[in-house]
Amino acid sequence: MSASQTVQQLQAELVTAENFRRYGQVIFASTDGKQFDTEDAQLNMQNGTPRFYIMRLEKRGRKFNKITRHVKCTQCLGSLEGKDWFIAVCPPHNELDEPVLEELAAFRIPGNCFIKLNEGTWHAGPYFDHEVVDFYNLELADTNVVDHFTHDFLKSHQLEFEMV
Repeated sequence: MSASQTVQQLQAELVTAENFRRYGQVIFASTDGKQFDTEDAQLNMQNGTPRFYIMRLEKRGRKFNKITRHVKCTQCLGSLEGKDWFIAVCPPHNELDEPVLEELAAFRIPGNCFIKLNEGTWHAGPYFDHEVVDFYNLELADTNVVDHFTHDFLKSHQLEFEMV
């Protein structure tokens, strides 16, 4: 007899610099000529060749059962065309091989900013209600080959999540 799957709803908060601090940074527009400071993305790209590209995603919805982390670099994500989107995150606990379920949070990201994920931050997304969204993505050239650790909540907890 197999265990039954449960769909757990995650309430998505509108992202702010304060409520996202445990996971990374939220970067909003600044005036041209502003000097570099702590409000700018604090990047770690020293472990390889940075890769900045546009990824096209289609019909993602808001449900997920897998969450991923990268421990060797930061990652920046933002949508093009002002489209809003969702991401689920869990703070890094690099001494553990899996996310802490009780610390899972969801955020709605408006199309006028981008997020920088800290090294080791677990993340599921981007997810969205649009048909297609193009995202700019800054990570290392080989992040998804050598620094891509995934946890499957279906296998570990018979759980799927839906961001609402």
